[in-house]
Amino acid sequence: MGPARPTDADNCALRADIRRLGGLLGETLVRQEGEELLDLVERVRALTRTDGEAAAGLLAATDPETAAKLVRAFGTYFHLANVTEQVHRGRGLAALRAREGSPISRATALLGEPELQRLRETARHFSVRPVFTAHPTEAARRSVLNKLRRIAELLDGPTTGGDGRRTETHLAETIDLLWQTDELRVARPEPTDEARNAVYYLDELHRSAAPRVLEELTEELRAAGIALPAGTRPLTFGTWIGGDRDGNPNVTPDVTWNVLLLQHEYGIDNALRVVDDLRGALSSSVRLGGATEELLASLRTDLELLPEISPRYKRLNAEEPYRLKATCIRQKLVNT
Repeated sequence: MGPARPTDADNCALRADIRRLGGLLGETLVRQEGEELLDLVERVRALTRTDGEAAAGLLAATDPETAAKLVRAFGTYFHLANVTEQVHRGRGLAALRAREGSPISRATALLGEPELQRLRETARHFSVRPVFTAHPTEAARRSVLNKLRRIAELLDGPTTGGDGRRTETHLAETIDLLWQTDELRVARPEPTDEARNAVYYLDELHRSAAPRVLEELTEELRAAGIALPAGTRPLTFGTWIGGDRDGNPNVTPDVTWNVLLLQHEYGIDNALRVVDDLRGALSSSVRLGGATEELLASLRTDLELLPEISPRYKRLNAEEPYRLKATCIRQKLVNT
């Protein structure tokens, strides 16, 4: 079942938000470039709707520097319109999920017992692996992506009262910064730059989307009487950025090695953040919750082999074996 079609109210809300950001962009143009640029943008926009030849004549008479600013103004507007549409599409999908359940739950609800039995037999082999490809000409700068993400977050913020005024102020500030950010790279991106750009998306997936998808998959399969084995990895990601051998002269063995190191470091950093969260959460006391002998034996071995663990942790967390074990895991990651 596909997403429900937007209602008239949804479309009105979308157009209102686009006008809202368009108005803030107009204020940015005046602050940063002067009233003349905004007037030119409005004239071009009006003429393209009513008189194409007049619009072409106006553009032909525009000097290159002003033309570049004009292109940037329209490009920035379309960036803002696109991110607004994405925010509203997300709201629509969330509303559909609240009404009718998730896509996974709707799919499993359609399965009969024969299909469920086959699903039980194949669950341990689940493996979906999206692969990031290398297209340097399509790589948006992370500075631009971060600002667009910030705008998307602010669009879901309050719109009335003091909080609403602060939201508008932050939106205006972010659009100002977006205008001042060069969307074009001074130099052609190298494979390592493309790899860093891919890591930006992997970071986003790691923090939000991927955990939710995996939790939802586990819950829905459990509801259908199917348990995923502990070692199953139903979702992984791949990339051939920095490793393609299709004739790109810039991809050398050294480049591939450096990209692998870059991805390794990002993976370790992400794992450190997760383990730090666990250290904060795993405060279970052995006096209240107990601990298995297997865990305690593992902990003793770790403490013997990891002299880097501070005596302070051994003293403060002496009765919190899970937290101390997480500290040992963290130290192993740091050593790695």
